[in-house]
Amino acid sequence: MNVALFGGTFDPIHSGHLSAARAAMKSFSLDRILFIPASLPPHKRARPRTGFAHRYAMVTLACAGVPQFVPSLLEAPEESGGEPNYTILTVRRVAALLGPPDRLSFLIGADAFLDLPHWREWVALLDACDFIIVSRPGFPIAEIAKVVPPELQAGPGTDNRIPLRRTALHLLTTVEADVSSSGVRRRAAEGKSLAGLVPDAVADYIQKQGLFRHEHEAK
Repeated sequence: MNVALFGGTFDPIHSGHLSAARAAMKSFSLDRILFIPASLPPHKRARPRTGFAHRYAMVTLACAGVPQFVPSLLEAPEESGGEPNYTILTVRRVAALLGPPDRLSFLIGADAFLDLPHWREWVALLDACDFIIVSRPGFPIAEIAKVVPPELQAGPGTDNRIPLRRTALHLLTTVEADVSSSGVRRRAAEGKSLAGLVPDAVADYIQKQGLFRHEHEAK
């Protein structure tokens, strides 16, 4: 089994997330991608988040119809007990369920990866699983290499791969999607169409549930 974890606030999940997942699935022959909404992300506490149940519902709607896309409750409030959702703990939980032939990767954007030294047990995290790093075309893998301590690197890499002592970093630059969750929230707050930015089922859910209206009202 070749499994990738895709964590985030998903507030809301959008076409950029799905494009990245599809590209990763194709490029790395992934059998499963677990979409894991965080109930309490450690690095995003400033802005109030949409309730976990809503965010998980939107992830479920977005994953429908793609058997390899699996909505996950690994970081649901009842699982985390009110504690922040640290990626290293989630990775260890999944790794414990896999066997020796299985492969585990973590799907992440380049900007988030560059912030990795501020994550809990980040060196252990680099040892725990491969990373599939999504970036724009032309992004230099040398920037990624700067994040990794020299003692973790295992020889010279290529234009899109850095071998580590136990795992590897893979750069994925085939994703073309200029969309952000904040942009989707802003358009939803202004009553504008979300066509093409989120799946139709997610757009319907946002409208019916009246999500993100408060952001417009607060201005």
